[in-house]
This record gives sequence, structure tokens and C-alpha cells, in this order.
Amino acid sequence: MQHLRDLLAYIGDDPAREGLRETPHRIVKSWDKLFGGYQQKPQDVLKTFVEGSCEEMVVLKDIEFYSTCEHHLQPFFGTISIGYLPNGRVLGISKLARLVEVFARRLQIQEKLVAQIADSLMQTLHPHGVMVVCKAKHMCISSRGIEKHNAVMVTSAIRGAFNKLEVRSEFLEMIK
Repeated sequence: MQHLRDLLAYIGDDPAREGLRETPHRIVKSWDKLFGGYQQKPQDVLKTFVEGSCEEMVVLKDIEFYSTCEHHLQPFFGTISIGYLPNGRVLGISKLARLVEVFARRLQIQEKLVAQIADSLMQTLHPHGVMVVCKAKHMCISSRGIEKHNAVMVTSAIRGAFNKLEVRSEFLEMIK
């Protein structure tokens, strides 16, 4: 708590003033949610099913997420779309969104976020392939530095069958 009070003083404010007295406590409490991904493991949220499995592409698009940039401790947020080609096992639909939360709720960079999601799905499901696309706005680019408010960063992770142009194209068409 003292370090947070020191930080408030460092930026030029008085940590003893009424509006800031409880701020260090509120910050630490908010970290339970903001960085809750450190308390979870991907395998804890990825329950797979053999029954109901298919051989067709499974896609969940526009999963909203919030994360924190590990370079500037600024928020970044947007949507993630995930597709996979099952190989005898599928996931419950909410599990894809829960997997996003596991990795988004850590200090992150967007490039690593999509790779961690794709790799976890490959390791757990052993699908024919996975593709993850993330579109996000970063406060570190809009509120400081270059100050570009409408810039959207797009990243992807491509594994297995999604390296084939026709499979990748089908997924990209589905998430338009």
C-alpha cells in the first residue's frame, strides 16, 4: 500500500487527501479481476466432449476482452474470434470465452495473447487446426505517445489446417 501511496505522490498528488486515501486499497482490490488470469490454468476451463463432436469448423466470434499492456500498464480491449477444426472432441461454447479470460487477465501483449489461446487449444483438443484473430484498441497508443484514437491493431495465430488458404479463407469469411 505504501508503494501505491508513493506512486500517487510521485505523479504530483497528495495521497492523504480525502479522495485518494482509499485509492491504494481500491487499486489492489481491482487487481483481483484485472489480473485474475494468473490464478487460472487453461486446462481448468477447457472441458472437452466426445459426444456431439463434428468434423466441421467451429467458430466463436467477437468475444469481448479487456487486458493490460505489459509495456505501459495501460488497458487494451477489443474482440477475439476463435475457430477450430475438431478431431473427435469439441468444447462447450463458453469454454472458448473462458480461455480468452485466462490469458487476457494477465499483463500481456496482443501478439502473445493470440498465440497462447491457439497453443492451449492445440494442446488440449488436438484439433486439425486452430485460428485466433484479435482486434483491439490500445490506450497506450491513444492516450499517450502518438495519440492515435482510432487505430485498431489486428493479430492472428494460425495452427495446423488453418495454414491452408481455403481453410483460413472460410474462417475469415465467417468472422466478417
